[in-house]
Amino acid sequence: MTALKTLRRLLLPFALISGATFVAAPAQAQRTEAEIQAQIEAEIEAMAKADEEARAAEAAEAQRKAEEEAAKAREAVMAQVYETVPVVLTTSAGPITLAIEVERAPVTAANFLAYVDGKRLDGTAFYRSFKWEDGTPGGFIQGGTQNDPKRILKPVPHEPTSKTGLSHIEGVISMAQGAPGTATGDFFIIVGDMRGFDATDDQPGFAAFGRVIEGMDVIREIWDAPRSPTKGDGVMKGQMLEPTIRIITARRGTAD
Repeated sequence: MTALKTLRRLLLPFALISGATFVAAPAQAQRTEAEIQAQIEAEIEAMAKADEEARAAEAAEAQRKAEEEAAKAREAVMAQVYETVPVVLTTSAGPITLAIEVERAPVTAANFLAYVDGKRLDGTAFYRSFKWEDGTPGGFIQGGTQNDPKRILKPVPHEPTSKTGLSHIEGVISMAQGAPGTATGDFFIIVGDMRGFDATDDQPGFAAFGRVIEGMDVIREIWDAPRSPTKGDGVMKGQMLEPTIRIITARRGTAD
């Protein structure tokens, strides 16, 4: 508002001068100061509206480009052929089939398959759903052992996306961790585009190791499931599913 008031103070004298200078004839009625002020107000309001519309258009275009880039990234992943191992998570919300990247992320994939082959994920659950509070697209669901000492194995060395070439786009599964090299039996699956989780020069990121090939409708159903407003510690408060979605079994599947 300060900027607008300043603009009005600057424009009004010039408007008054202009009004006095360009009078067609002495008999023509002079515009009052109030009329000139009203015109200035209307012009400023029109400029503000046009600026707001331009910003909205820019935001919409940026969102469109982001979605387009995410779609291209998904298509690029699907177009490339690497060795994978299918794993089926049978959940209380329905089946989810994963392609585990044993070629591109061999260390992290081997860790996950050890949990599958040891039946250490049987009876666990998806327990967390993350969504941006401001409605920004993207998020994830998290599940696994919840650090149960009877289930977890030795922490797996960190395998960054800068090494594997994977990216946190929709359907990608990645290891949950407090710090690089601490991941055990908890994982998360991306909804939308969360490439901020990829490794950069400054951040190690998270270790992606596979993707959903069937069951994204189940993933989204879990993502939209009810959450407790009070459960969860620290940043996870308000993100904990209530009730949780059971992982009944996790088994290697049959390759097509």
